[in-house]
Amino acid sequence: MTYGRYKRYRPWLYRPRTPILWWIKKWAYIRFILRELTSIAVAFYAVVLVLYVGALSESPEAFVSFTEWLGSPVSIGIHAIVFPFLIFLSITWFNLAPRAMVIHLGSKKIPGSVILVMNYLVWAVVSAVLFWILTASGGN
Repeated sequence: MTYGRYKRYRPWLYRPRTPILWWIKKWAYIRFILRELTSIAVAFYAVVLVLYVGALSESPEAFVSFTEWLGSPVSIGIHAIVFPFLIFLSITWFNLAPRAMVIHLGSKKIPGSVILVMNYLVWAVVSAVLFWILTASGGN
């Protein structure tokens, strides 16, 4: 140990310990982490869609088998867990849309509330049309 030499200050050597659950202290952090975790739900539905199309293109028996699996209690339980995450993702992204989408008509800027309402309105209309199509065909 030498006291005569100057040791350079190195702040990057100091790394304070951060607890693994640091983000549970604020609701904004929790929302952010949950929104990021919804990517797992999106990936799940993407895999289900790919498997559905694969079963459809393979054979009628494979399609019927996959459709029966989708109606099983395990599949319904998984969907019951995953679907609310997708709703949460949709709502949070729609709420961010007015900040990301700035629309001008001439020299006037459209208010963010109009963009927000239009997003929800389109979502409701598309959902209603899909619901009508699915119920009008008898679910087949």
